[in-house]
Amino acid sequence: MNIRIAGIVNDSIVDGPGFRFTIFTQGCPHRCPGCHNPQTHDFDGGTEITPEELLEKIKANPLLSGVTFSGGEPFAQAGVLASLARDIHALGGLDVITYTGYTVEQLLEGFDQNPAWKALLEETDILIDGPFLEGSKSYEIRFRGSSNQRYLDARESLRQGKAVHAPLPE
Repeated sequence: MNIRIAGIVNDSIVDGPGFRFTIFTQGCPHRCPGCHNPQTHDFDGGTEITPEELLEKIKANPLLSGVTFSGGEPFAQAGVLASLARDIHALGGLDVITYTGYTVEQLLEGFDQNPAWKALLEETDILIDGPFLEGSKSYEIRFRGSSNQRYLDARESLRQGKAVHAPLPE
């Protein structure tokens, strides 16, 4: 199964701590007003790429701290991204950050209808959740676009069944 992407950035410093390989997924149901990636909203846009091709690109950069799934909405392609995240973790030394317009509470409640959501959450180290709210936009908060978005420990949130904040790295 392929991943529909809007693009990639090989060495981002704004999508999480350290140097990150950022994958901008294509397709988003949220369509947040003021989104800085509106070109990612159309589910038919972008291009398709295999997870194997992405993994080779990730392996080619020895400076990476991790991989970030951004959007669009990564949970719209949760199954294939969960599999890719498993492969990324198997490489050793890389973490996975997933941005989502859903809140972690919405994800937890949606497992019955969307079982792949749980798989992606299980393979996510840090979840940055919540829709972008133009009225709460801030350039002062790290790794988030609006102050309602949270920097969460994904696995601990899954284990406890509620939002568990992760410490922001220095």
